[in-house]
Parts: sequence; C-alpha cells; structure tokens
Amino acid sequence: MSPSPTPTATASCSPDRGRHRLPTDVFAALASPVRREILNLLLIGPQPVNDIASRFDMRRPSVSEHLRVLRDAGLVSEQREGRQRYYQLEPNRLTDVRDWLTPYERFWRTKLRALHDLLDTEDANTERRDNEE
Repeated sequence: MSPSPTPTATASCSPDRGRHRLPTDVFAALASPVRREILNLLLIGPQPVNDIASRFDMRRPSVSEHLRVLRDAGLVSEQREGRQRYYQLEPNRLTDVRDWLTPYERFWRTKLRALHDLLDTEDANTERRDNEE
C-alpha cells in the first residue's frame, strides 16, 4: 500500500469550499510591501509610471516589474497616453479579497465579543465582592 499523497494548497482552497475563489496571484501580489505601497499611492487616482517610480529607492525597471505583477493580478490597470503610461487602482479584485476575508472577520469579532463579555462578568464579580467586604 503506497502512502497517500500529501495535500497541497491550491488557489481555490477556502474555508467555505470555494464559494469565494481567488487566484493565488492576487495574494502573491499583495504580499509585497512595495506593491502594497504602490496600491496606496494609487488611492488618490491614476498616476504616471514615472511619478510612481520616483517614490521608491529602486530603478524604474524594478518598479515596472511590480506594476506588471499588480496588472497581471487585476489589481491595477494601465492606460497609455502618448508615451506616458498611467496606472490606476482596480478595486474589484480588492472586493474579492474583502469577501474572502469576511468569514475570518466574523470569527474574530465573535471571539472578541466573548472576551469582552467575560471581562465584564469578571469586573462585575470583583465589584460585587469588593462591596460585600
């Protein structure tokens, strides 16, 4: 009898059996601090690649590579105007990420509410004991 294969993570794995499927490349794109900072810069609106590159201590080809990863993941779009390339945030993919994270947010809110209730009960018990003494 051969050993069963080791399970591997796939892009479609999620706690709710695939209801919110996201390609791994979105998470890989968001994993980089540089790419997250680029997304922050694009919150104010479309920007030319030279303006984006000027905000980083790296060569423009490196910034362009980060922009390509973001574009391939669907997180930004590129528009050409003459020789200039403008990049803008594409929020739909971030909505997908938010939707994927929602069950985890609910989980932690429930846990924090239970902790808050426990602490309130302990405070009330302590206050009651103090008043009895």
